[in-house]
Amino acid sequence: MNLPDFNIYKQDFLQQGITYPLKPVPTQQAGLLVKLPPPPAEKTGWPWTEQVSPDVYSKGINWPKLTIVTPSYNQGIYIEETLRAVLLQNYPNLEYIIIDGGSTDETKAILEKYSGYISYWQSEKDRGQSHAINLGFSLASGEYYAWINSDDFYMPGVFHEVISKFLSSKTAFIYGYAYDLRDGKNTLIRIPPSTDYFIKIPSLMQPSCFWRASIHQPIWEEMHCAMDYELWLRLLKGNSRLRIRKPLSVARAHADAKTYDPKMQARWQADHERMWADDAHGSVPEWKRITFLNKLRLKLYKFLHII
Repeated sequence: MNLPDFNIYKQDFLQQGITYPLKPVPTQQAGLLVKLPPPPAEKTGWPWTEQVSPDVYSKGINWPKLTIVTPSYNQGIYIEETLRAVLLQNYPNLEYIIIDGGSTDETKAILEKYSGYISYWQSEKDRGQSHAINLGFSLASGEYYAWINSDDFYMPGVFHEVISKFLSSKTAFIYGYAYDLRDGKNTLIRIPPSTDYFIKIPSLMQPSCFWRASIHQPIWEEMHCAMDYELWLRLLKGNSRLRIRKPLSVARAHADAKTYDPKMQARWQADHERMWADDAHGSVPEWKRITFLNKLRLKLYKFLHII
């Protein structure tokens, strides 16, 4: 496994004149809703015309810095919702980094429109999603991390709830449920995490995961689809975790999403064969065995109404 050196990525940024640490997102006593660019006329509700009240963040608490990274490429029809769902949490110590791979749609115009409320963004060619995520985290200076893709978005109040849990516990990793938003149907489907780590398959809902910066590791950039799955295998080993039994995010299902695109099946398979052939995780037969056991366990959990 060949993992990149964050220091090299960071040095490249510094040589471009980027100041480290990045400036946090500016805050407003009344929240950012009235300061952000107005939403399209037809958009209402969260996160268009609603925000998390800044009053939920109790005074006298030194809220730790939270870094959110968004990798992006040609998701201009979705990214504004992603942006607003991050910013309108009104978290008082937020670092927000967006690494766009040189989109050719409306993405860059949207990023320019919101640039005053983003700690750092760039729109230039990169080596894909895994590389973009690593570039973003190489600039991170928060105590807690998460990434959210540019076609997903957070539920309201999530940052307050998650960071409050971190502050009241010694856990290193927090994860929760997610909704599955399917285009054309306008319905939200609850998706629970598919493991409690009684066995080794960590099929977690990636946008509903948060962790301490102290346990972070680089993404394996050879992973095209299963980069989160592979990261959890390394990140969670030996670290405490806590589950929040509610949806923390909305994962959008659409034809171009890697999870739902039939053309991506071969890439998914190649990722799993590569990660289990590597000494870090074992062999492909081991992966097949624990996948089979995980399916049996999920059927049992569903029968017993545990999930």
